[in-house]
Amino acid sequence: MAHADRLPQEPGPDAGIDELQSDIAKTRSELSDTVAAMSDKLDVKGRAQDKAAETKEAVVERAHAATEAAKSTPAVPAAAVVAVFAAIGLVWWWRRRDR
Repeated sequence: MAHADRLPQEPGPDAGIDELQSDIAKTRSELSDTVAAMSDKLDVKGRAQDKAAETKEAVVERAHAATEAAKSTPAVPAAAVVAVFAAIGLVWWWRRRDR
């Protein structure tokens, strides 16, 4: 019975021509929307192409974000490498000087 409650009201037996024509136009519009939705669901190739385009856009966005993040990251690792080599050189120099 809940399904019957969701059905749109049809014009009654005493409905005028304008009301009937309005109902027919509304029904045609709803049918057109339904057919378009079903057609979209059955268009596997189109859906696959749409999904591929969405995935491509997402990958490009992530690549741009990664590039921007890499550009804005300070050169801390390079400074750390230089500091380590300086420390190694200093230790080597002290040991050599003590001999």
